[in-house]
Amino acid sequence: MKINRRLVLLVTVPLVVAVTFAVLALAPATQQALQANRLTAMVDVAASASQLTHHLQRERAAATALVSTQGDPEAFRETSSATDKSVARFRSELGQLSSVPGNAQSALDRIDQFIDEMPSLRAQVRSGGSTVTALTFGYRIVIADLIDYRDGIAQADGVDADVADRIRAAAAISRASEHMGQQQVAVMKAEATGGFTEASKRTFDATRIGYTEATGSLFDLGPQQWRTWLERTLSGPKALEARRLEDTVSRTAPDQELTVDPEKWQKASADRLTLLRSVESRIDDSVLKTVTETRTSLAWLAGAEVVLVLLTLIGAVVVAIRLGRVMIRRLRDLRNAAHEVAHTGLPRVMTELSQPGALSGATPEQVAERSGNPVKVTGLDEIGEVGEAFNAVHHEAVRLAAQQAHIHEQFAETLVGVARRGAQLTTVMVSELDMVQRDEADPERMKTLFALDHLAIRMERNTNNLLVLGGYGHGRVRSADISCSTVIVAAAQQIERFDRVSLGVIESGIGIAARVVHDVAHILAELLDNATRFSPPDKQVGVAVWRLWDRAVVQIVDEGVGITAERRANLNQGLLEPKSGIGDVRSMGLHVVARLAARHGIVVELRDSSGPGTIAEVTLPANVLAAAPQEATPRPQGSLSGERPGVRYETPRPITGPGQFSRRTNAGAGTPGGRNGIGRNGDAAESGDYNPAGAGAQGSNGSHGSNGSAGSNGSTATQENPSPQGDDRAGATAPSQHPVHAEPVSRIAGVSSSGLPLRQRNTPKQWPTLGKRDGADQRSGAAPKPSPRRRDSRQVSDVLAAYAQGINRSTSHRGRSATDDDTQRSKK
Repeated sequence: MKINRRLVLLVTVPLVVAVTFAVLALAPATQQALQANRLTAMVDVAASASQLTHHLQRERAAATALVSTQGDPEAFRETSSATDKSVARFRSELGQLSSVPGNAQSALDRIDQFIDEMPSLRAQVRSGGSTVTALTFGYRIVIADLIDYRDGIAQADGVDADVADRIRAAAAISRASEHMGQQQVAVMKAEATGGFTEASKRTFDATRIGYTEATGSLFDLGPQQWRTWLERTLSGPKALEARRLEDTVSRTAPDQELTVDPEKWQKASADRLTLLRSVESRIDDSVLKTVTETRTSLAWLAGAEVVLVLLTLIGAVVVAIRLGRVMIRRLRDLRNAAHEVAHTGLPRVMTELSQPGALSGATPEQVAERSGNPVKVTGLDEIGEVGEAFNAVHHEAVRLAAQQAHIHEQFAETLVGVARRGAQLTTVMVSELDMVQRDEADPERMKTLFALDHLAIRMERNTNNLLVLGGYGHGRVRSADISCSTVIVAAAQQIERFDRVSLGVIESGIGIAARVVHDVAHILAELLDNATRFSPPDKQVGVAVWRLWDRAVVQIVDEGVGITAERRANLNQGLLEPKSGIGDVRSMGLHVVARLAARHGIVVELRDSSGPGTIAEVTLPANVLAAAPQEATPRPQGSLSGERPGVRYETPRPITGPGQFSRRTNAGAGTPGGRNGIGRNGDAAESGDYNPAGAGAQGSNGSHGSNGSAGSNGSTATQENPSPQGDDRAGATAPSQHPVHAEPVSRIAGVSSSGLPLRQRNTPKQWPTLGKRDGADQRSGAAPKPSPRRRDSRQVSDVLAAYAQGINRSTSHRGRSATDDDTQRSKK
């Protein structure tokens, strides 16, 4: 999960929990506000119910007077009209109620039913078909229900105790007013019947007691101000007149005629009801005001809590977003900087430091300081500390890389120094060998000198390996191109087991540019050496060359145990991307090959062979190739399997030893040309005369005698052609397919007592010299060849036998190290 999603989740979960608890906390306040609003509506309906009660009381008094012939229909009609208006208002406000307590709802249902029956009751009053008792009972029931509704709203949910007491006190004043109304009707009924009966007298007394109890409840439940309102209102002359008449009526015994004037009684009782109604209205207004204020305060409290919670949530979200965006932006900057350093910056610095001379004299600490800080995220928080830590890691990584580059440079300088000293020592050793070979005539010692000469060639290749690992090249460039087959032969002469290299199909016309002859020969020498070391000693290593569009492909095929796919992939990766340093010691030769191949764009790849062994394929690009300096011998089309029709091929030549391939004299030309025809002192090898008598060294089938004796047919030896210009790696062209081994004789210096030629310094050259050390071709005008001197075949055989024994001695350790080779091949 991304960091921004984690932060959103981290903020959302507490916010959801906070909102949940806020809702739970706001629920009571909101519920109280809703209950207060509902109570306000019920109290407002209670005020309308109080007004309806007063109009019903007046209508009841008028109806009683009409039925008892104490009033007129007009008064009843006026009171009925006022009642209808009050009913309409009551029902209008009643429709706004959402819910009422259970007892109050039952009272409202009965009130609604009575209102529906009022037209029939009024009709009975107008017709005189109803008795006073039945009439007063109907009005009494509906008025009682109206009072019960007012008393029942005090039991609604969420009503404060003080507000509930005020509601009960208001209902008490309505009940006191109803007792006065019942008292009024009871006296009017007694006047109509001629006096009180026992029952009506008890009813009258009950109304007085009920009034007293109702006013007592008002005084107990209501505030002191309400008592003051009632006492002041009932202390006027109208109230005193009504009380005086009440006292007079109360003193009348049953079956006695009332002495109170009916009209005065009706007027006095009506005035008292009006006074009570005024007090009741003030009390209702006070209750409504109290409930409204409570509702307003609760609504403001709930609103304030909601607003506070919303502001808190919004503030938390805003703060989380701002801080989260800053944090995410800094983390993204840190991530981007880390990615840039990991995938671009640091690899680029490492690549630059791996180049030779990258330090330019600077210390590792200076290089690290120069690289700068890749991460710009700073600060005192943890992200800033991570950025500073990353900068410290980058600084230390660059410093260590620079330190390693410094160590590599020192190591490369050490390798170059060792290589140059080794080259100097090799040069001295070769010079000594030259001096010894010039005057040596003993075959036994000559074969030892030949073995040392071959070892010098291999030592020089190892020295060149150190130079390549140190970042340098051979330091010599030829001035003329050479055919590819010549370079292959020269490469084979630089390895220990050169006799196991076999040239296969070689397409003609493929040449190697002069500037890369040494490096190509070195590459092929390392691959041939690897192939001969890790293949059976009785198997040949084949080499084939053909052209592929503008490139040329050289394949070296061995029949060893092969390489595992994983190791072959690792080796191919190393060949494509050479590493700094010397690499794996076990594959140091391949590391040198990778360095040289990368220098010229040559592609070297190890492939699995269809049979046993491995194929080393070298693809030479167009900038490495050149036209071959001489035409190859055409071969018939389809003469060999795998040859392409219409393509000219060179005749495969055998790989001979270093001395046999390049020496034209055993002491004169052999010494300077011992390493592929290039003189050790930079002079071209001198060519001596060939003795036709030496033909005895060549048998009729072209093979050497094992003991150096002449061939069976003793045929005359042909003169060996001068080799083309040679150099240290790929100089001389191999002899013909059937070389003639004849001992050349110097016609100027003569021969020694043993028959070996004796070369003298500053001997004039009789025909063109070939191959200086710097690679420049020198060709002078050709002088006529001197006639060869015939020599005894025994002398020639002794020389050739010494040469063969020297070559065999240089490779004689193979038998002793066969077990080691098998071990190496198994590792391979």
